[in-house]
Amino acid sequence: QVQLVESGGGLVQAGGSLRLSCSASGRTFSIYVMGWFRQAPGKEREFVAGLTQSGGSTRYADSVKGRFTISRDNAKSTVYLQMNSLKPEDTAVYYCAANPGYAPSTWRSYAYWGQGTQVTVSS
Repeated sequence: QVQLVESGGGLVQAGGSLRLSCSASGRTFSIYVMGWFRQAPGKEREFVAGLTQSGGSTRYADSVKGRFTISRDNAKSTVYLQMNSLKPEDTAVYYCAANPGYAPSTWRSYAYWGQGTQVTVSS
């Protein structure tokens, strides 16, 4: 089992940047595929970015490509989401998630979740 704690959310103006962190504790962090998801009020949770155990392969939602970067530091058991050129439509609660061995095809299948961190982008 792994416990996930997100941090780094906040209020930022459009065009600004934030860096989210997700710290993991528990079992060996390097076995987990990691992902970032977000949920805006009244909307379903959606995939934002994900990466493999080594961090060598990443993927992004079309809406954030070129603006967000996901990375991980296995020595620190932490995954990051660097968010640049933020837009008001990026406003949401951001969650990190972990799954052992493979990346599920749907967000519901990720095994472990953090509590979320609020990101608010003002226009």
